[in-house]
Amino acid sequence: MTDTFRFRTASPEQTRAFGRALGVALSRGGFVGFEGQLGSGKTVAIQGAAEGLGYDGYVTSPTFVIVNEYVGRVPILHVDLYRITDARELEDIGYREIFFVDGVALVEWADRVPELLPPDRLRVVIDIEGPDGRAFTVSAFGDGGERLLTRLRESWS
Repeated sequence: MTDTFRFRTASPEQTRAFGRALGVALSRGGFVGFEGQLGSGKTVAIQGAAEGLGYDGYVTSPTFVIVNEYVGRVPILHVDLYRITDARELEDIGYREIFFVDGVALVEWADRVPELLPPDRLRVVIDIEGPDGRAFTVSAFGDGGERLLTRLRESWS
């Protein structure tokens, strides 16, 4: 059974605060796949995660370049799979070097390639509830995902 954590945010600032708590909880080898429609707050949460990981620069979604790399307390790969059409396309550009990093991988639109996702990970699904409200469902997969979810609950409370 997959462990799941559900909560809501009422503003972009709260969504970013969740991201910061996630960043604090993350450690080397962490993988977080984000899902949600356009405008749901995936990038805002990742901006907060980068802050929580010690990065103080500007974070933008790498929609056209696919991967942005930032330097925090560990290397951070911010991946956007919006333009990826299937797993083969991602395999061709070397997904293993992206997903299995010596840092953390924060992946928007991870649901586009479910067959390539690491077994130890968090899945963050964001649903829009009005102009600023968001409902989050965070699920843990594998032992590493379970440990990360435990740390996230502690840092988010």
